[in-house]
Order: sequence, then structure tokens, then C-alpha cells
Amino acid sequence: MAEELEIKLTVSEADQQKVQAWLSNDATAEYVGEKSLINRYFDTPGAELNRQKAALRVRQAGDKYIQTLKTRGEFVNGAHRRQEWEWPLPGPDLSLGLLADTPLADRVNLAELTVAFETNFRRQIWMIRRDDAEVEVALDSGTVAGGGRAEPLNEVEFELKSGNPAILMSLARELAEKVPVFLNLVSKAEQGYYLAGLYEPRIEPEAGALSITGFLYQLSLAWLQDLGWTAGGSDLSEVERAAGTAGAQAGLMSVLDALEQGASVRELARRPELGQLQLRLASA
Repeated sequence: MAEELEIKLTVSEADQQKVQAWLSNDATAEYVGEKSLINRYFDTPGAELNRQKAALRVRQAGDKYIQTLKTRGEFVNGAHRRQEWEWPLPGPDLSLGLLADTPLADRVNLAELTVAFETNFRRQIWMIRRDDAEVEVALDSGTVAGGGRAEPLNEVEFELKSGNPAILMSLARELAEKVPVFLNLVSKAEQGYYLAGLYEPRIEPEAGALSITGFLYQLSLAWLQDLGWTAGGSDLSEVERAAGTAGAQAGLMSVLDALEQGASVRELARRPELGQLQLRLASA
């Protein structure tokens, strides 16, 4: 078992070339190469695995196959921290025996696992080495498909390989000054579950003041469902306080005003101000 720490940003398909240009112009970034990834995610017909806040997939990259189990984990300063198990496979079939020593073994009927959805994309990879840290940058372009539906997938992932985790937010904010980004707290797996009709998220007010993570996650759920978002009586005092600390009061008011006037989160995600606000709040 390993621990993964990453920041994931959604970008538009049209802006992917701008991300490539930003990386190409960075002297600390080394282009590693690209690969096509075919990913099949498994769950029971009742989506028991998703209820356990875990994702199980078999990934094909060329003639290699890897079985991966991930927990949903937690968000820390905008980064996603979770546990991860990986095993090489001889072929595309799921190996139930490998799951025997994981938390799933006693919680899910493994015999009921079947393919729930797929995510298939081209991944370009760079390694950034600066400030005694090493970060893998993956630029993904493809589709998420499930339940007879498909949506485009265009993401940039910054994954910490070594060094100070603060480098992740530093790089994300640097990119956000060049390209409109959306700090997406919804995983590829959640997108697939939603398309497959196995996951119907609800945006509900938190008890007490809405936390920064809660605010960012609610925006991500609204993005997933292509909805707008309003405070709806939620206490935004913590969000407003963080915006004040980050010097982002004007940005917060601008975004909230646009949402109150009926703009969808996906519409705002195509503008630079939303992603910049999200990252400044997460940094605060």
C-alpha cells in the first residue's frame, strides 16, 4: 500500500495546448512521453464499493495491465490524499484474490463485481524538479463513459513524488495565471459513477459554517451535474474569512454574484477568476 498526494485541475479541451506550452517553457520540466490508458472500473450492481468510498480498476497501458484499488481519502489544502494498492496483472481480467488483504474483503461481496464504467484517455507526462521536490505532471485528454453516456475528460494532475507538498499548490497557482482551470474535487471515478447512474450526489448545507473544503466540494458537485450554485442559507463566514486572509475578497464576491445571477459552475470554470479563487482559498 502507498499514499498518493495530488492536485487535479480540469481544463477545457481548447486550453490543453496552452498547458503544453506552459510546461514546454519551464526549464525545470522534463517531458517523459505519452501513453494511451484504457481503464475499466468495477463495482457490484448496487454500487457497494462506491458506498465504501473506494474505486477499483484494471488499467491497460500497451501490453501491460495493472489492478488498482484507491480509497477516496481526504482533501488537504486543495490536494487529494488517499491510500492506494497496485498489482501487476497478466491480462485484462480482474484478480479477486489480490483483494483478500485489503479493507474491501470484509465489506463487499467480491463475487458480484462487474464492469461499471470506463475512462479512456491519452496521457502526456512531464517531471518537474525544483526546490528539492519532484512532481509528476499528467495532462489527460479523452472520455469518461458509462450507462450509455459519455463526457469529455480534460485534466491536469500534479502528483508529489518527493519533497515538500507545498510545491503542488505553487505549481497549480502558477498554471492558473496562464490558463483557466477548475480545482476539481470530483474524481474520475465519481464522474463515471454519475454517468452510469450509480451515483446521485446531493448538495446540502453543512451544519454550522461551511468549510473551505465543503465549499470547494459543493462547487465540484455542481460542476459534475452542470448546475449553478448558491449559498442557499449556508453560513459562508469561514469562506469569507479565508478570502480575506488570501486577499481574494473581490474575487469571491465576483464569483458569488455570477452564481446568484444564474451562471453555471461549468460556465465559470471557463473563466480564469474561478480557478484562481479556488486555489487562493485552498492555500489560505
